[in-house]
Amino acid sequence: MFPRNAWYVACTPDEIEGKPLGRTICGEPVALYRAEGGIAAAVEDFCPHRGAPLSLGRVVDGKLVCGYHGLEMGCDGKAVAMPGQRVRGFPCIRSYPVVERGGFVWIWPGDPTQADPARLPHMEWADNPDWAFGGGRYYIRCDYRLMIDNLMDLTHEKYVHTDSIGQKELDEAPPTTRVEGDTVITRRYMENILPPPFWQAALRGNRLADDIPCDRWQICRFTPPGQVLIDVGVAHAGQGGFDADPAVKAGGTVVDFITPETETTMWYFWGMARNFQPQDAALTARIREAQGKVFSEDLEMLESQQRNLLRWPERKLLSLNTDMGGIQARRMLERLVELERGTAVHIGA
Repeated sequence: MFPRNAWYVACTPDEIEGKPLGRTICGEPVALYRAEGGIAAAVEDFCPHRGAPLSLGRVVDGKLVCGYHGLEMGCDGKAVAMPGQRVRGFPCIRSYPVVERGGFVWIWPGDPTQADPARLPHMEWADNPDWAFGGGRYYIRCDYRLMIDNLMDLTHEKYVHTDSIGQKELDEAPPTTRVEGDTVITRRYMENILPPPFWQAALRGNRLADDIPCDRWQICRFTPPGQVLIDVGVAHAGQGGFDADPAVKAGGTVVDFITPETETTMWYFWGMARNFQPQDAALTARIREAQGKVFSEDLEMLESQQRNLLRWPERKLLSLNTDMGGIQARRMLERLVELERGTAVHIGA
């Protein structure tokens, strides 16, 4: 139910500082750590000696040392050494392509010969001093596709996020959806509206009036397997909206990287990148805190939704025109899974 020949965020760099990390990616238990030279690496979380999880061990001189009997493993999956034993003839365990980029550690759980770093998403904010970024991660007990549905249809903001980013105009401005290559794009524009609390605070953070009519935009871009980047913001009304001069708007990109753990659990790496007042660390912290609260509200809803779906698996879900972004994303994922199975079928747009 998830493509494997793709890059997923495995963790953030701080999670593998000083010790290995055990994480399940697309149903596969993986041990992540820093190998020789500080390079991020990943191998199967299985010691070939007695089957203990290697993530319960430690890292010594770039070698992953099993915490059970001290077997040393290389980042290529080969056994290196063990006190008083000959182990170089042990069968290899699986190793995974890993790339550290943009403040994330990415893993390729599929065919390693297809792991092309050029397929990683472009992250404008990562190395650009004109941008600031603040984010976090959540473990969520739901099908990763439910999160994609959530992010590609922001109508729910009116009901789930009433005190932050929700407003009645979300129901009054229908979104449009189209597929461009390997990306599903859903757009919604709201004109001449008063900004909700989150965007009032953002306007103040950019030294702008927060109590006058504004134009608001939401441009959601899904790229498989689990990357949703959303251009969001407000500009003083009549100044061009998304294309307005930076002097009259506050906006940025909501960063959503979704990594399935199992069929009903996932890791969610989130954040906000912005290109106004990037030097203001206090503003970054405030936005991160506010955004974290918003996403915690999504977490509660999604986990409750998943419990209902497991309780009544025979019930068919209904779709509306506002669901089109999520529908198109699911079709794209289904097609990729079928291609990997070698039984490609045409799934119409």
